[in-house]
Amino acid sequence: MDTSYPDSVRYLYALGNEFKTIKFGLERIRTLLTALALPQRAFSTIHVAGTNGKGSTCAMIESALRASGLSTGIYTSPHLVEPTERIRINGAQVSAGEFSAAFNEVHAVSNRLITDGLIDMHPTYFETITAMAYLLFRQHGVERVVLETGMGGRLDATNVVDPLLSVITPIDFDHERFLGDTIPKIAREKAGIIKPERPVVFSRQRPEAQAVLERAAIENQSEVVRAADWVAQDLHLDAYGSRFTAQGPASIPIDCPLIGAHQVENALTAIAALHHLGVPGSAIRQGIAATRWPGRLEHVSSSPDIFLDGAHNPAGAQALADYIREFHHHRRIWIIFGAMSDKDLSVIAPLLFPLASELILTGVHQARAFTPEQIRDLSGATHARLAPYIHDALAMVRETSPGDVVFITGSLYLVGEARPLLVTES
Repeated sequence: MDTSYPDSVRYLYALGNEFKTIKFGLERIRTLLTALALPQRAFSTIHVAGTNGKGSTCAMIESALRASGLSTGIYTSPHLVEPTERIRINGAQVSAGEFSAAFNEVHAVSNRLITDGLIDMHPTYFETITAMAYLLFRQHGVERVVLETGMGGRLDATNVVDPLLSVITPIDFDHERFLGDTIPKIAREKAGIIKPERPVVFSRQRPEAQAVLERAAIENQSEVVRAADWVAQDLHLDAYGSRFTAQGPASIPIDCPLIGAHQVENALTAIAALHHLGVPGSAIRQGIAATRWPGRLEHVSSSPDIFLDGAHNPAGAQALADYIREFHHHRRIWIIFGAMSDKDLSVIAPLLFPLASELILTGVHQARAFTPEQIRDLSGATHARLAPYIHDALAMVRETSPGDVVFITGSLYLVGEARPLLVTES
């Protein structure tokens, strides 16, 4: 019997947290996709891995491809509010009906494969949605798909495609329990998306990551395209975005609505990829100007200014801290912070908490989230106020003055809970 959208979402969540229950390996997803008649071969892909900036880089690439006249799909994770956000076609997330229909097809085939002894277990949360995305992209006949890895790259469920182009954004520490405890180990996992004789774009990298990536490119006889060959000339950064001329193999004026200096680097990576794909400069300019990437230094309210930012690892926290210091140091700063229990507060808290005039620690409706009390005790932030959940924290923000600025950060899950309370339309 077919399940409804709410039932399909419930079943997916019942498969377990997508990171906690991750099963690295490609055998199961390959068997599943073979039974679904290889939907991933129906379109060409740009495959993106990395630690930081991969989602926003994906968003800019997809927007520019669409501006060039191509029909597009984009697959990203995690979602903020609804799982349908992960699968977008021509800029719009798929409908609940399309989502549940794709789930029903993948679920039925999975059960048949289990019965026939061809797979060992039901595909995981991430494997299931990945297969659903491929089905929906084929169904809609899209020409180009921008595909974000979930974690790592080499054994990630997305890594079953023969991409038109691979892209690797800056590599840093994150998910060390799964990917390794050194930058070279993590880089080796990310480099797994480099395919034989397929070009790859490298963002500017730490030297130890760069060395691993260069070796992988040589081994695969892959042409390397370097974002470092592009520079941002006449750069004007403000609190709400940036303007510059991307100068490299071409000269392209850029108006980037994504906030933060790190987004300039992400834009240059996207531009390097798009230019290599032959996308006209006019479409690159138009596409980047139209890019939206919710929940990542997203300005959602004025008087006071409220920003949402899922800065959930040290590099993300550092980027947010740099942004606050540069553009908001003269203001009264409120930080509402909540985090998952696998995050290293000993690194993240010292980057952000000293910047707050008012610090509110809050919980997230996730079993693996820190409680506000745990964040306080582990970080030593004894001056912080505690709020059980985000609606309680937002009630405290009513004390702000119009000139204050509020940052809601620490976890994309927290941002996902906050966004519907602050944004009326996506």
